[in-house]
Amino acid sequence: MTATTFDKRSGLAFIVAFGIVSLFADMAYEGMRSSTGPFLAFLGASGTAVGVIAGAGELFGYLLRLVSGRVAQRTRAYWPITFAGYVLQMAVIPLLGLSGNWMMAALIIILERTGKAIRNPTANFMMSRAGEHIGQGWAFGLQEALDQTGALIGPLIVALVLARHGNYREAFLWLGVPAVLTLLTVGTVASRWPFAGHVKPPEQGAATATLTLSFWLYAASSGLVAFGFADYSLIAFHFAQSHIVSATTIPILYSVAMGTSGLGALVFGLLFDRYGFKILPPAILCAAAATPLAFLGGHDLAIAGAALWGVALGAQNSVLTAGVALLVPESIRARAFGTFSAIFGIAWFAGSALMGALYDVSLHALVAAAVIAELAALIPFALALRASK
Repeated sequence: MTATTFDKRSGLAFIVAFGIVSLFADMAYEGMRSSTGPFLAFLGASGTAVGVIAGAGELFGYLLRLVSGRVAQRTRAYWPITFAGYVLQMAVIPLLGLSGNWMMAALIIILERTGKAIRNPTANFMMSRAGEHIGQGWAFGLQEALDQTGALIGPLIVALVLARHGNYREAFLWLGVPAVLTLLTVGTVASRWPFAGHVKPPEQGAATATLTLSFWLYAASSGLVAFGFADYSLIAFHFAQSHIVSATTIPILYSVAMGTSGLGALVFGLLFDRYGFKILPPAILCAAAATPLAFLGGHDLAIAGAALWGVALGAQNSVLTAGVALLVPESIRARAFGTFSAIFGIAWFAGSALMGALYDVSLHALVAAAVIAELAALIPFALALRASK
C-alpha cells in the first residue's frame, strides 16, 4: 500500500533522503563559494566589489524567495518548483570556471543564488511537514548536518585541485560531478515521496490568515543576525589579502567551518526541541564572537574564527528555520518561509555591502558594526518571546 502522508518513520526517512540531496548540492555550491572571494580578487575585483557581489547575490536570492513561497502556496506545485530551482543552481556552477572577467563571475554567482532561492521555501515547507512528526529542531538540524557534510567535502575538492594544478577554473569545472549527482538524487526523492508536495487546499479563511506580531519580531531579530554576519567570501578575501593563510588553505578552512556548522546544526537542533527558543541567544553570541577572531586575529585566531563562524551558521540554519515552523501554521507556512527569507536577505545584503566598504577603510570599524548588530538582535528576539506567550 502506497503511503499518502508522513508518520514518524517516513518523516525521518524523508529528512535523511533530502539530507543526501543537500549533501551533493553543497558539495557543488559550497565548493564554489569557498573560493569565490579569492577568484574574484584574481579577476581584479576590490574588497568593496566582493562585499557587494556577495550581498547582491544573497539579496536577489532572498527576495525571490518571497515570490517563490507565495507561488508555491497558491499553486501547491512544491516538487516542480523545487526541482526547477535545483536545475538552475546546479547548471551554472561549472560555468564559473569559464568566466572571463569578474563581472561575468558576479552574474554567475547571482544566478546560483537565484536557483537556491527558487527551491528553498518549497523544500523547507516539505521538510517542516516531516518535522511535525519527529521534531522541527531535529528535522532541520539533521538535514543541515548532512547538508554541511557535503559543504565540508566540496571545498576539499577545490583545495585538492588547487594544490595539484593551481587553477581556479579547473576546480570549478570539477564541481559539475556533484552537481549532476544532486539532480539525480532529488529526482529519486521526489518519486519516492511524492506526497510530501501534495497539500490539500486550505480551509476557508486559512489562506488569508495573517502573520503574527511574534513572527515579525522574530524576523526582525533574524535580520539583525544576518546584517552582522560576515559572508565567507569577504573572510576568504581578507585571508588572501593579508596572507594569514595560503590560497590552498582558504578552502580547507571553509571545509572546517562547514564541519563545525554541521555539528552546530545537530546540537542546536536537538537543544531547540528540548528548550525551545531559549537556545537562540547562545547561537547569536557565537556569531558575535566569530567576526573579531576572523578579521583581527592572527593565524591561530583566524582558524578559530572560521570554526566558530561555522558553528553560528549551522545554528542559524537549523534553529531559525525551525522557529518559523513553530510560529506559523501550515496553511501559510510556505509564504512565511519566503517572507522570512526576504527580510533575512535584505539585511544580509546591507550588512555585506557595509562590511565590504568598511574593509577598505578600517577592520576595527567592520568588527564593531558586526558585533553591535548581533547583540542588538537580542532585543526584538526577547520581545518576540513575550509576544508569543
